[in-house]
Amino acid sequence: MHKSPHILIVDDHRQIRESVTRFLERNGMRASAAKDAVEMDAMLATGHFDLLVLDVMMPGEDGLSVCQRLSAERRLPIIMLTALGQDTDRIVGLEIGADDYLPKPFNPRELLARIRAVLRRAEQPELEAGSLSGRRVRFAGLTYDTDARIVEDAAGNTVALTSADHRLLTALLERPRVVLSRDQLMDLTSGRRGGPLDRTIDNQISRLRRKIEPEPARPRIIITIRNAGYCLAADVEVLE
Repeated sequence: MHKSPHILIVDDHRQIRESVTRFLERNGMRASAAKDAVEMDAMLATGHFDLLVLDVMMPGEDGLSVCQRLSAERRLPIIMLTALGQDTDRIVGLEIGADDYLPKPFNPRELLARIRAVLRRAEQPELEAGSLSGRRVRFAGLTYDTDARIVEDAAGNTVALTSADHRLLTALLERPRVVLSRDQLMDLTSGRRGGPLDRTIDNQISRLRRKIEPEPARPRIIITIRNAGYCLAADVEVLE
């Protein structure tokens, strides 16, 4: 029998912490709560958690800073809670490593569904890296280690990718020279569809280009296909 996943909710609003904790526990999960980053760090140091639900707007260290810090350590999956309409926070959160986001106010059932979806990806890395899981691949003069999430160029220079970078690059590497729409990339990287004004994929593409393109302003590896989407314009060789 699988042990119930342990979720840590970090939010400075006591009512949100308590209501989300009760709801998750009624639905078969263990849940704990922290009011800020200091309390969160103390709990992470002494206990095991499977996923973090993290509010952006908090006193002291804010959620975006916490997300960036924890993502760099690759400690656990993160779902960000953002104020309704704060698209910048949402986009930045996904770019720096959050696995998903949910705008406030939110339906607890939707949060539960997103938690379950992120946990499924975390428990089955092959779903995230697909056929390239555990492999090193070469493309456009670069080598990518899918386990370490490190891209290395011919001169030996390396750059680390966030979880969001990794999912996007993997989706492209598994489909070289195939044009993928924004909706397809959103589905492949997060398991959901974006709205008509959702620019998440465009921003993630720009971020990834800054990391792997010799000239990000004139991309030649990940190219834009007008009115269609994006394409990895290179052959891919699996090294091991």
